Amino acid sequence: MQDFLLNTWYMVAWPHEISTNLLSRKLLGKAVLLTRDGDGKPVVMRDRCPHRFARLSMGERKAESIVCKYHGLEFNFLGQCVNNPYSDRIPSGATVARHPAVEKDGIVWAWFGDPEQADENLIPDFSAADAPPGGSYITGYTPLKANYEYGTDNLLDLSHIEFLHTGTFAGNGVIFGGEHSVKQDGDRLMSNWWMPNARCPAGLDQILQLETVDHWLDMRWNAPANMHLQIGATPPGQPREQGATFEQVHCLTPADVDETHYFWSTNSQYPQPEEYAETFRELVRAAFEIEDKPMIEAAYENIGDDFWSEKPVSLGIDAGGARARRIIEVMKRKEAEVVS
Repeated sequence: MQDFLLNTWYMVAWPHEISTNLLSRKLLGKAVLLTRDGDGKPVVMRDRCPHRFARLSMGERKAESIVCKYHGLEFNFLGQCVNNPYSDRIPSGATVARHPAVEKDGIVWAWFGDPEQADENLIPDFSAADAPPGGSYITGYTPLKANYEYGTDNLLDLSHIEFLHTGTFAGNGVIFGGEHSVKQDGDRLMSNWWMPNARCPAGLDQILQLETVDHWLDMRWNAPANMHLQIGATPPGQPREQGATFEQVHCLTPADVDETHYFWSTNSQYPQPEEYAETFRELVRAAFEIEDKPMIEAAYENIGDDFWSEKPVSLGIDAGGARARRIIEVMKRKEAEVVS
């Protein structure tokens, strides 16, 4: 079975990471070049000159082209060779693969499969997690030395916060006083926790000024690993609209089979003093980088040839991650059948 889904949208960067400079990032096992054209639109293309396979990201950026540093072939942002310094003739096959790219909801997306199937309407909706006017917004990036599906396992089973996040967001039994549900809608999953009369979670306590709340964690998963988490709390017995939320992005994009780009963010509709915002930023970073990352990497290192062949024990609360893995397997098989 192929390593990755191709006919799907992957997050490849935060918008602030891409400028007119030449950024190289390994994606789905290949070196990819990220930049912007003269209109400021994202350009995603193979970071490889077709002559001797040098990195184009090591070359010279011109207004609407890139000159390979090795032998001087020049390529426009459609991937076409527009200048050969050795001849007036453009060599046959002197093209660079360009991938459809879109900037939407504060995320740069790319499609690595059949360009004809790159429908922007298939991009998951992350509008609620974008930077809010007047509120706070934190973005981050964490490289994982693990397959991306192990990051999905972690995020679709948030019961681990009771044990792993004792230094940051530990629930002190909150999870075990709640109810967990997993629902599937086509290729989309919802893995949600509802916790009535719970202790107000860190961050939202500063906004609501309450000790006890009705608390929820709603996680939406879109294949292959694009997740939106709403962390919310409201006064006990009151509608959710009376409370407050943090909206988070958790997108996992494979660098290769064994490494993953983990893009994450959190926002709040409520203005916060800068000193508190900085404290919360450090809390979020610590949860992902100091607590989650080492555990995911260590678990992945403990795996043999295949996840299912290791016969993992099921606890019920891990149903989301297991179902996501099955969905990916089915999608891979369908994609491979079309190609063959």
